[in-house]
Amino acid sequence: MTQRAIRAPAMTFHGDPFLVPAGEALRHWPDALMRIEDGRIASIEDAEEGLKRLPAGVPVTHYEDALICPGFIDAHVHYPQTQMIGAFGAELLEWLERYTFVAEQDFADAGHARDVAARFLRELLRAGTTTASVYCTVHPQSVDALFEESERFNTRMIAGKVLMDRNAPDALLDTAERGYAESKALIGKWHGRGRQLYCITPRFAPSSSEEQLQAAGKLWREHPGTYMQTHLCENQGEIEWVRQLFPERSSYLDVYDHAGLTGPRAIFGHAVHMDEEDFACCHRTGSALAHCPTSNLFLGSGLFRMVDAKRIERPVRVGLGTDIGAGTSFSQLQSLGEAYKVAKLGGHALTPEQGFYLATRGGAEALRLDDRIGSLAPGFEADFVVLDLKATPLLDFRLSHARDLAETLFVLMTLGDDRAIRATYVAGECVYERDRPESFLYPGAASSA
Repeated sequence: MTQRAIRAPAMTFHGDPFLVPAGEALRHWPDALMRIEDGRIASIEDAEEGLKRLPAGVPVTHYEDALICPGFIDAHVHYPQTQMIGAFGAELLEWLERYTFVAEQDFADAGHARDVAARFLRELLRAGTTTASVYCTVHPQSVDALFEESERFNTRMIAGKVLMDRNAPDALLDTAERGYAESKALIGKWHGRGRQLYCITPRFAPSSSEEQLQAAGKLWREHPGTYMQTHLCENQGEIEWVRQLFPERSSYLDVYDHAGLTGPRAIFGHAVHMDEEDFACCHRTGSALAHCPTSNLFLGSGLFRMVDAKRIERPVRVGLGTDIGAGTSFSQLQSLGEAYKVAKLGGHALTPEQGFYLATRGGAEALRLDDRIGSLAPGFEADFVVLDLKATPLLDFRLSHARDLAETLFVLMTLGDDRAIRATYVAGECVYERDRPESFLYPGAASSA
């Protein structure tokens, strides 16, 4: 049995601060000792008491001027778009044609896919993200590349091959039959292998025929425990196109619901232009939404209505997504800063407790993984991040004037970025250490460093 202990101030959520007062949802230890056994949290308590009970010989890593929180969760991201982040000047549909579809054709080359997957995982870990729901490309080898690299780091990733049988370049099209067969084979290979989980991934309704959407729904029913991810109501032009392509359906979401693609472990990216019937359907079916603020602002798509999504009488599960590469940063701290601005533009304020909840436990609830990740509690997988409260001179100065934890969190989500990530732990192993000579180490190598 491998044991270690981490000492530092720590925080976690055991409730939803959109639904209950922040004080009831959040637990904070000004000085905590977290004991880890075989990749899971064995205990977390006040350090004074924890040190008395710590078995002799267990090493303790003490982080000063820091705050530990659960590893960040990215509910919507495209790893093949890492190479085209920051592409200029287009709205969604033109942006897909001009940049995305061009970049994704490169992933027919398995070597290229492996190279980008390795870079992508490192950028996630540098940003403190330990779990993500990831879009690959239409090529099965793009899925293999992502899961292989995730397996090396032992991260818990959710990912899948994109399904597209129309309205895309020929080099990126499959068919309903081939998409079903290739996805089924990938499920057999990867779902539940270590910490890897498979996600059936029709890109969005305009790029899949009714036949393909029905096949995706069939595949999902045949493999309980897998995920389904796609895009929803991101852009007004996209919504109008869906109306033209599916005139018999009452709404964009109804296209997916009719195909059997709503329910627990369904994750709909963006959901900017939703009405009450859409939100009610998500609540009723247990479907989740991924809020992608940097992307929605960058493409000019619109403002996600968090207050409407989390209405107390019919709350919808919501996670936070970077949506790389329309999104502009891997850092969920930067995503939270933009989420605050989106909420303010919509006439509301996103509290710091609500923000950090979205990036941790809220993301885990959206992904139906809140029994194993997203919290610092006994029995949970030891995925966590060490935030450096002195990461930059400005952050150091500003936080020296912070009056309480809420103000500290708000400063982190408005001034913080990947520089504030001192260390990222995956299943109890320090796989990223900002100031280490070799910042990234696979588990095992990290233990011996």
